[in-house]
Amino acid sequence: MPHPFACINPAALAAAMAASLTLGAATAAANDIYYERSLMAEAGARCNLFTPQLQSALVSAREQARGAALRAGVPAQDVRAIADRARDRARSTPCDSQDLGIAAQRVRSSFAGYARLIRQDFPGDVGVWRADRSVNSRRPVWKLSQDVRQGALQMRLGIAGRPGAEHLMAVATFPDGVPPYTARIVMRDRRLTSGPYLDTRGASLKSLPLHMRIPRSGPFESYSAESRSPSGADLLPSGMASGWAFRFPAAAAAAIAELDPRESIQVEFLFASGPPQRLFLEVGDFTAARAFLAVRAD
Repeated sequence: MPHPFACINPAALAAAMAASLTLGAATAAANDIYYERSLMAEAGARCNLFTPQLQSALVSAREQARGAALRAGVPAQDVRAIADRARDRARSTPCDSQDLGIAAQRVRSSFAGYARLIRQDFPGDVGVWRADRSVNSRRPVWKLSQDVRQGALQMRLGIAGRPGAEHLMAVATFPDGVPPYTARIVMRDRRLTSGPYLDTRGASLKSLPLHMRIPRSGPFESYSAESRSPSGADLLPSGMASGWAFRFPAAAAAAIAELDPRESIQVEFLFASGPPQRLFLEVGDFTAARAFLAVRAD
């Protein structure tokens, strides 16, 4: 374990993982980076060490490190223990500590440019969340999105809207042109389960299909769309000539943020006749991407 107040550049995680020749080395690198970012994020919030923009960037980087640690094979209970240890260390360190002051300055140097980023991709094992902090008050835009296609069925899920009026939304097009009467997001019930459902059956997690990252028969929790309407052209993904927009409650986004980044969620479209149509998306670094959006760049 490096010095507890060391600071690693935001790009260091990917480099460290690429340079690692063994699973053990990759796991150790992921553990160290998650500990360091957790410690400094906790200390920054407690001692008001950083600007809101930089604190937001640090929290986003911490959540990226958490996802990387889990995908590297670190058991979930070990990840929680690392976070607890970092939090205890941050809370027991005086805010005027010389070591903490030096580490905070390293964070400012390493993350200053990162905090000013406008756009960033957050890749997982399968999908990618694309985040955009640019501001456009004249028309609705996607702030966060993941695209998925299944045959002729195409969908984008994410956070969209105008500043101050942004919602979790899905925009989809349907092969026969007949829209569903509603849609719902289905996920593992966090209250009735002890962790993610990952049906690897001995295979590599990275190649695990999304439909095998969600329980087969529950327990589930679901969130129905609050509204349905034809999508405006501003929110149509590239290649989608027309589509239907579904707005989901804020509680759905909060629930997704609490899931394990390795698992998936299901978006289900319900029709007046015929079976529902289902699409799966990887949870991935949704929490990190939301933190990236939390504070507007200067």
